[in-house]
Amino acid sequence: MKFGLFQTPFIHPERTARQTFHWAVEQAVQAEVAGLDEAWVGEHFTNAWENIPNPELVLAAAVERTERITIGPAAHLAPYHHPGHLASQAAWMSNIAEGRYILGLATGLNPFDGLLHGVEPTADKLAMTLESLDVMEKVWSGEPFEHDGTYWKSSLPEVPIEVQRMRSLRPFGGSLTVALGGASPGSTSIKVAGERGLAPMSFGASAAIIADHWRTYVTSARAAGREAPKDRSQHRVTLTMVVADTDAEAMSIVRDGPIARTWLEYMVPHEQRRAQRSNVKPVWDLNATIDELAREQMYVGSPETVAAKLNEMVEATGGWGTTLVLGHDFMDDPARWNESLRLIAEEVRPRVIPNRPADAID
Repeated sequence: MKFGLFQTPFIHPERTARQTFHWAVEQAVQAEVAGLDEAWVGEHFTNAWENIPNPELVLAAAVERTERITIGPAAHLAPYHHPGHLASQAAWMSNIAEGRYILGLATGLNPFDGLLHGVEPTADKLAMTLESLDVMEKVWSGEPFEHDGTYWKSSLPEVPIEVQRMRSLRPFGGSLTVALGGASPGSTSIKVAGERGLAPMSFGASAAIIADHWRTYVTSARAAGREAPKDRSQHRVTLTMVVADTDAEAMSIVRDGPIARTWLEYMVPHEQRRAQRSNVKPVWDLNATIDELAREQMYVGSPETVAAKLNEMVEATGGWGTTLVLGHDFMDDPARWNESLRLIAEEVRPRVIPNRPADAID
């Protein structure tokens, strides 16, 4: 199993934009120093807690300070970008990173982000995303095209060199890995990922979600006539994880620092509002204590404890390719958080058991 850092980021609203930017770049660097494999940065436009509207700025800065780690936005909200712009930007980033770049896409859940971009909450954002991807694939082909669709219009004519010399819009190496994120059981985004051969990314993952998403991914790939995945390496799963020398020390990092603040002040209340909008039961109890949330929803403890809990999840779900550790606002105490990342890479990773075969989905 690989490990990465997923900076959505959960930054306290009192932080300045410059503090947030500096922290996000530095954390991508620290992820490589710790020995992690990937660093992802989220995109949000109106939320005070998740407050990076342009992850590419962070990623470009991180590329200049790293040599090995794979980077990516997780995820660009496709309905809020013209696909020609997003395709050109992603291809350029993949060339800047010389292939160390994955494009993450999602449809967007925050209605205020949509309204800011003129997209109503009732809009079919999945359909917008799929058509956007169609356009982006045409851009990346490097061939002239014309697209006049339901949501997007874009074209790239064949231009004689004496009129204008056109730069290449192809990604590094000619192709680009695209990941599509989903959070709900039976996610239509994960279904589409299977149908189109994209990499599935499970947000807010539980055992039920992980197993359901992989089942959905494999069965959708087969139904679309695609070759079934040979392994689970492309499946990425986000988890809250804190590791220290002892269980008690790890729990104190959660209880007495920014993770408790984020969960109790933002994540749990935010989930209540999301569930109310969707007319579903909230995932987390509004009255849950941080100790209860840590025990039931997080991976907290010594390397042995966390690896054992991960292995229980692997056995229950069949496993996945990369665990993306949710990042938090440890600007005031980075040493303990960076040490947690190191322990994850050096002490937890070797203890994780192998996945089951890709077609073992029940």
